[in-house]
Amino acid sequence: MDSEKKLYTVIVHSEHRAGLLSMVTAVFTRRMLSIESINASASSIPGLHKYTMTTITDKETIEIVTAQIRKKIDVVNAQYFTDDEIYQLEIALYKVKTSVIESTPEISGLIRKSGARIVEVNPVYCIVEMHGRSEEISLLYNELRPYECVIQFVRSGRVALTKDNTERTSEFLENHEALRCRRKAESNKN
Repeated sequence: MDSEKKLYTVIVHSEHRAGLLSMVTAVFTRRMLSIESINASASSIPGLHKYTMTTITDKETIEIVTAQIRKKIDVVNAQYFTDDEIYQLEIALYKVKTSVIESTPEISGLIRKSGARIVEVNPVYCIVEMHGRSEEISLLYNELRPYECVIQFVRSGRVALTKDNTERTSEFLENHEALRCRRKAESNKN
């Protein structure tokens, strides 16, 4: 088994039930895994909710965690992915001192170079908005830190789509429904 630790993205499709997210995160806690980011939203599949979580672990552990999550009653499907199997994005907001931006042109250059944009300006601070990959968000933050200009910083959890041509959970549901119908037809024959 591959014991190298790396970042995995776990995508869970489930019924939208109170308390389910807590049960899913408890699986990580029991394995002493920190959740690096988490995002909960509606999914592209009607009636299902989607949780996107990231954690750093090895392949054997992520396989066990994902299998345990699948066993939860309201979970429809759970899968794990490496970064090369998904398209992922985060959003970040940086509150930056206006006086430092005005006196240090390099900061504006860093903001432009990163693809971020200034969305609010007042005499005390500017709000910089950026969307991008996790590394890009961290890079801009780390480039701004030496200037001691960041008043506040916040980033969203990861949102991710697989690079597959189809939604794996949709295929799973279609196969499950076909099997259920086949079993029902067989039991009606007997």
